[in-house]
Amino acid sequence: MNYDDPIDINPLQYDHAVAIADGIWWVGFYMENDVFQCHPYLIEHGDQSVLLDPGSSLTFNHTLRKIEEVIPFSKIRYFVCHHQDPDITGVLPLIDKLISRDDAVIVTHWRAMALLKHYALKTPFWLVEEHEWKLDLGGRLLRFVYTPYLHFPGAFVTFDTDEGVLFSSDIFGGFSENWSLVAKDESVFDGIRLFHEHYMPSREILIMGLSKLEALPIKIIAPQHGSIIPPHLVGFIMGKLKGIDCGLYLLSETETGIHRLSLINRILRDIMETMVIYRDFHDIANAITEIARRVLPVATLEFYAVGDDGAVIYFSPANRYRAVASNPDSGLAKILGVDRKSWITENTRLYKEIDMSEEVKGLVIPLFSPVRQVANAIAIFYLDHNVPITEDISQMLKHLDMPLEVALEREFIYQRLDMERQKIYDQSIKDQLTGLYNRIYMRDTTKRLFSLNDRDDGYIVALIMFDIDHFKKINDTFGHVSGDEVLRKVAEELINQTRKSDLAVRLGGEEFIVFLVGLSVCHALETAERIRTSVSELQFDGDMKNYRVTISAGLTFRKQQENLDDCIHRADVLLYQAKNGGRNRTCSDIP
Repeated sequence: MNYDDPIDINPLQYDHAVAIADGIWWVGFYMENDVFQCHPYLIEHGDQSVLLDPGSSLTFNHTLRKIEEVIPFSKIRYFVCHHQDPDITGVLPLIDKLISRDDAVIVTHWRAMALLKHYALKTPFWLVEEHEWKLDLGGRLLRFVYTPYLHFPGAFVTFDTDEGVLFSSDIFGGFSENWSLVAKDESVFDGIRLFHEHYMPSREILIMGLSKLEALPIKIIAPQHGSIIPPHLVGFIMGKLKGIDCGLYLLSETETGIHRLSLINRILRDIMETMVIYRDFHDIANAITEIARRVLPVATLEFYAVGDDGAVIYFSPANRYRAVASNPDSGLAKILGVDRKSWITENTRLYKEIDMSEEVKGLVIPLFSPVRQVANAIAIFYLDHNVPITEDISQMLKHLDMPLEVALEREFIYQRLDMERQKIYDQSIKDQLTGLYNRIYMRDTTKRLFSLNDRDDGYIVALIMFDIDHFKKINDTFGHVSGDEVLRKVAEELINQTRKSDLAVRLGGEEFIVFLVGLSVCHALETAERIRTSVSELQFDGDMKNYRVTISAGLTFRKQQENLDDCIHRADVLLYQAKNGGRNRTCSDIP
């Protein structure tokens, strides 16, 4: 058989045995309006032929007729039962009466035999684990692969090594509302996903079983339920199955609808993936909003939280979920600070409906501190219109509080870390007494300023050096505490009288320097004089109440290609001209 060609079967053929590979036949029966189609298969190999998962009494008359289209029933020696469920073994008592040969056996695992023996069959059992997990038909080898708990403890699958056909039992099975014997395209995975989510116990067990099957050179998958998977879909389905979650019924104590539970399962999985994938709070909030819209008409998701300082802060999509100070209305404010026990006692659930208007409603979820169990934040889903709260919505909201708590707490941690990093950075680039930049930051920043000046002579950089007049006298007369106060107030004037684009630096002691960017000669001189004047008008308390502080200044302009030390030296020379000229004045080299 050429496996490069698609398996194309006309539905009209379903009333007959259908060849799916050389010597391998589908001998099942299509039951109308049944989403749980069951498939027996026949391996034609003379008097060593094999019937896999023979089926139930409901369909066996059709199966027997199709077998007889291929070979006499008496040619079948082996009856493989991958597990004991009645949809594939219910007909065994009838088969037991039809068997006329002494060497016929039922091939299964001991765990299934423990249940099948209650049929009181005369046909003996042939256990796969006692025969090295293989069966030689005489020129055709079948291998058995143990896949425990998929879906029951003794589950196994059968692999025909000649044709590369995997008879996969429940693995790769699927629900089939619009059934075709052979899967046509990737859309078949929807039914396979739904089947496995509710039928298989866990993702870990499923992946363990799939890892065993990946080692086989599989060309076709023939499952017990759903559609046969042709060669071009085998890899796709195998890969997709690894990404699903199983154990669907663990999600609800009351809900048993598979489609509803599957929806909840995907929502919870996507929420968890969101928490893993995204770091930034605004990305997490946006993703959860989109997930919630699968079951709710969500307009926005907003938050109120109590910050480290006790103030209430607000997060919303309007400000890209950046924290801003806010005052929630009294109804919402009352929720902040409530303890979990009191909330549950009053509301019986973790969310609360609030009426915004006749058309619009909100759903509030308190987010409790994991340590104090007090609501230090609330999440609010504002809705486009009023809706009844269904089981789907309740289940989603029930599982949202923890991820949202973690997301907000993580955001606060990141903010604190950012503040600490900024604090450490500021300490490394700023003078601790005055808050002005230090020499290290000055050298790094002036490299960029001077580079711009070198490329464009219109990009003017002016330097003003300042020195507090008679500063030693201030320290000697009033003490170093007063001297520090003078330094701080002079620094404040440097900041107040310059722009954010300018650079104010404390060089050391009572010396300061300001770099002015883009100002004309006249404006630079005006700035120097404005700073000098504002300092002379400073007022002090205590012993310095009547003392007048003054500063001297030296102003120059950086020349293209000139280095920083040479610039500062020229400004320093001008500063001492001002000192020697009587102090409290500005000297410049402006022509």
